[in-house]
Amino acid sequence: MADHKHGEMDTSVQEKTFDGFISMVTKGSIICIALLIFIALVNG
Repeated sequence: MADHKHGEMDTSVQEKTFDGFISMVTKGSIICIALLIFIALVNG
C-alpha cells in the first residue's frame, strides 16, 4: 500500500466540480426568486 503524504493530492477536478455546483445553485435560486416575484406581480 502506498504511503499517504498530506497535501499532495491534486484537487483541481474537485474544485471545478464544486465551483460548477455553486454556480448552478446560485443561478437556480435567482431564477426561483425572479419567478416568485413575477407570479406575485401578475396575481396582484
